Amino acid sequence: MTAPSSITLTWVVVVVAPFVAPGLLGVARAESPQEELMKLKKSVESMQKTIDEQDKKIQEIEKAQAQAPPPAMSPAAAAEVTQPASPVTHRPALNDEQEPAPRPDDLTLEPEYRGFLPIPNTGVMIRFNARPRTDFTYDTKNSGDDNRFIPAKIPVTGDPNAGGRPIANVNAKGTRLSIDVRAPLSEGSPRFFYLNDFFGSGSDEFNFRVRHLYGQIYNVIVGETYGVFEDPDIWPDTVDCKGPNSMILVRNPLVHYQRRLGDQWLATVGVEKPDSSPDGVDVSGVNHAPDGGFNLRWEKAKVGHAQFAAVFRDIGARSATFGDHEALGWGTNLSATFDVFTGDTLLGQATYGEGIGSLGNDTTTFNTDAAFDSHGNLVALPYMGAFAGYTHKWADAWRSTASYGFVNIDPQASQGPDAYRRTHYASVNLVWQLRKRLSVGVEVLYGRKETQSNAKGDVVRTQVGMVYSIF
Repeated sequence: MTAPSSITLTWVVVVVAPFVAPGLLGVARAESPQEELMKLKKSVESMQKTIDEQDKKIQEIEKAQAQAPPPAMSPAAAAEVTQPASPVTHRPALNDEQEPAPRPDDLTLEPEYRGFLPIPNTGVMIRFNARPRTDFTYDTKNSGDDNRFIPAKIPVTGDPNAGGRPIANVNAKGTRLSIDVRAPLSEGSPRFFYLNDFFGSGSDEFNFRVRHLYGQIYNVIVGETYGVFEDPDIWPDTVDCKGPNSMILVRNPLVHYQRRLGDQWLATVGVEKPDSSPDGVDVSGVNHAPDGGFNLRWEKAKVGHAQFAAVFRDIGARSATFGDHEALGWGTNLSATFDVFTGDTLLGQATYGEGIGSLGNDTTTFNTDAAFDSHGNLVALPYMGAFAGYTHKWADAWRSTASYGFVNIDPQASQGPDAYRRTHYASVNLVWQLRKRLSVGVEVLYGRKETQSNAKGDVVRTQVGMVYSIF
């Protein structure tokens, strides 16, 4: 029940006074005007005192309500909690890059909070998930990386590691562990998300690597997750854990703000950790300012989405020969997905800029942001990448995805003959949803690399991956 306000009590006085006043005046006829005035003043003062007391009680109640914790949820109530779903289609994928993405107003890809458990005496829910997996790979020759398919690492002609006999490998580095904490009934819809895999650096089989660790409240995101230049909804359903060479891959410490601009439009702006990666014999990167950027998205249920993103960078380099230099880096990225037919999806992305090599899935393997020209000036290297993919659903338990990626960088002569120039990536697969949460995929991949000296190398990989997810 809502406590009465001082305004309500004041109106009661105003409404009742005309009916009470005549009786008071009738009694007071025998009294002097001065005595009558004094009684009226005392009556008003008494009413004002009552109003002040009620005001004080109202303030105490409102303060108590503001300090009260959010309503606690029982397991049964948690199962019934639903949230408006994002219009973006949650596509099945062996490598789910969509689930970790922060979304405005903490919208979920699925309205039901499947697998979430309520924390007693709070309005918070938590879900622990595990996605163990094993991958079997067979390369026609040395690919440069036995665990992930990275065209940038393919040895080219003249490299002593090029060619050789076929190579087989088995790894479980793609196993993922995640924690998702949400409070949908609390103001600001707070969320905490954590995800790791085991592709970290080191010689051990399981090298821990954090992929996401962030918090979100009132559409403000802090921590480490996808940058504004990346589109997590564009990644194709590949068996390969790395994905196409031309995908934008940005997971950095950052601060973002998301805002809806209507039913179908939203925008994100943010600042992120810089990572200047200039190339050269005696060159090291120097960060003078954080990266900044924005993206603008259009989303429509059962149709698809499109995103335009831009990033701006200050690339610094320190050289014993040329001294300290800076170059402006910038990039644009246009991506889109379209739901076609029943269960099919068309994906595409085009990227262009200068000094954005460290933001690319393939080019981040080497220092590809900038290099010194013949005059000793630091030049941001032009970058161009494109991707296309298509997923077809053969039946409820069977689907296939074909994808192709292309990346080109214009290197400087100072980088030497082995500098990265161009790579190609192609894949086609067949995925069987063996059980509700158990998938098996078979994929054939082709990669090709070209260097500044026009040396080339290519390889074919056959991969079988098996993934199990608790939820």
